[in-house]
Amino acid sequence: MSLKLYFAPGACSFVPHSMLELSGAPFEPASVKLHKGEQRSAEYLALNPRGQVPVLVDDGEVVTQIVSILLHLDAKFPQAGILPASGLARTRALSTLAWMNNTVHPTFTHVFMPQKFTEDEGAQKVIRAFAANSYRGLLGEIEVLAAQASPWLTGEKPGALDAYALTLLRWGGYAGIDPTTFPSTWALAQRFAALPAVARAVEREKLQLNVYQPAMAA
Repeated sequence: MSLKLYFAPGACSFVPHSMLELSGAPFEPASVKLHKGEQRSAEYLALNPRGQVPVLVDDGEVVTQIVSILLHLDAKFPQAGILPASGLARTRALSTLAWMNNTVHPTFTHVFMPQKFTEDEGAQKVIRAFAANSYRGLLGEIEVLAAQASPWLTGEKPGALDAYALTLLRWGGYAGIDPTTFPSTWALAQRFAALPAVARAVEREKLQLNVYQPAMAA
């Protein structure tokens, strides 16, 4: 079995990155430096023409898009607890995963990269401010889920939702949002990051969990 994960430090690729570490499966981590444009290299575009991370290569087969990658890993390593195995618990977890990926994540994109939506610099400022306010509300929804965690978002085992919650809360710092104002999610993120397997991914990506700076909120 040959597994290779292309990830970008601090990106959503942290989710499958940490899941691979939790699974205990051997894999080759390959860092893609987005700030250097490595995602636009001919080599990388041959894997993913969209130039996005993450990309998983499993015995030569390429899998893209975070939800697909997580489902693929969950099927491959059912013992890892990436998602609940079956029943309503699995349905609800998939619903939350889809929402994190198709609603919360794109809202942050409007904060971090408003230039993707308009070339007008004035409009970019409006988009960024509006999206940051919306993002705060979405983090509030995750906070409700985190407050109900027992002890993890999908039950007894840490999984994909915990990794995504950590990532989304961490990004909030770049939107001028103090993560400690969401105490349940902040505690969850700290517990998750402290797991020895997850700590390996955190160290490899050199992640700082709290990137919030008060001046950014102005």
